[in-house]
Amino acid sequence: MYRGSHKLYSIDAIVLSRKNHGEADRIVTVFSKEFGKLRLMAKGIRRITSKRAPHLEIFTRLTCLVHKGKTMDSIIEVTSLESYPLIRNELERVSIAYLLCELVDTLLGEKQEHRDVYALLMKGFEDVGNALGNSLYTISREFAQQLLWTLGFLPIGHVLEGKKLLSFIEDITERKLKSAKLIRRLAA
Repeated sequence: MYRGSHKLYSIDAIVLSRKNHGEADRIVTVFSKEFGKLRLMAKGIRRITSKRAPHLEIFTRLTCLVHKGKTMDSIIEVTSLESYPLIRNELERVSIAYLLCELVDTLLGEKQEHRDVYALLMKGFEDVGNALGNSLYTISREFAQQLLWTLGFLPIGHVLEGKKLLSFIEDITERKLKSAKLIRRLAA
């Protein structure tokens, strides 16, 4: 949605990752319901006085107003909708949530709307927050399997287990998943 002569649009999104840029800025990768994966500039976000910083943490579901730029769009306003506090209290939950974010980030291209994947990621975060014990690993496998079916990488109903699933994903992305290494350490 564009307003007036300024190119502004609003999105509902989930923060997938962040990367420092310059002295005070950060590039934030979000997965939006409306436009899919976007890389957005958050100017001045690393300053101590920034009021937007708490809203742009990984795993946060938010709504934001974005200005369309020549090279990269910039976040103008942001409001948190859900911060998933149950995920943030335990290292195992954090590692599984990172895996979900990494899967979405690596398997989807930019600016491709996938409302079904957005809903899947929100459900995945809720499941991780509410999970008991070993069910965390079941949630991550089921999420990965469902994502592969949704994106058409696997025929619906075809199931891969354990190392075969991880290897299949890494073959598609042509790189190792960073969060999978952490999960293997925690499981040992």
